[in-house]
Amino acid sequence: MSAANRSKPAVILLAEDDPGDQKLARRALEKGRIRNDLRVVGDGEEALDYLLHRGAYAAPGAAPRPDLLLLDLNMPKLDGRQVLEAIRGRPELARMRVVVLTTSGQEADVERCYGLGAHSYVQKPLALPDFMRVLQALGEYWLEIVVLPPEGEE
Repeated sequence: MSAANRSKPAVILLAEDDPGDQKLARRALEKGRIRNDLRVVGDGEEALDYLLHRGAYAAPGAAPRPDLLLLDLNMPKLDGRQVLEAIRGRPELARMRVVVLTTSGQEADVERCYGLGAHSYVQKPLALPDFMRVLQALGEYWLEIVVLPPEGEE
């Protein structure tokens, strides 16, 4: 189902430790055409807490299942590779759409992330207008254009 058929905003979870990139992502998604509910976590451990409804995210409704996870690789506590590996090992999260959004252009990172089940790997553009354009395009593609099988219930 695409977002065009959706009555509520798409939930996007951004796992990003850099406050500047968090702010830019929020601005890009606000300026985009897609209605979204952006949730932000600052490290890999918090990302797993959110996804597994632990700690601060244990209360019902505190952590709605994301329609899209934008995952940075180089975060504190647990890095994006560890987060990706952990969620792919959980049946209830295994089909979650994950886009790795990182500064790393290393071939080993690209290969490992796809091997761990990432749907896309995008190197963050350095120029602000390019970064905003990429985030808007990602949201549009994953939440409006592509047709995917329905996610399993929580």
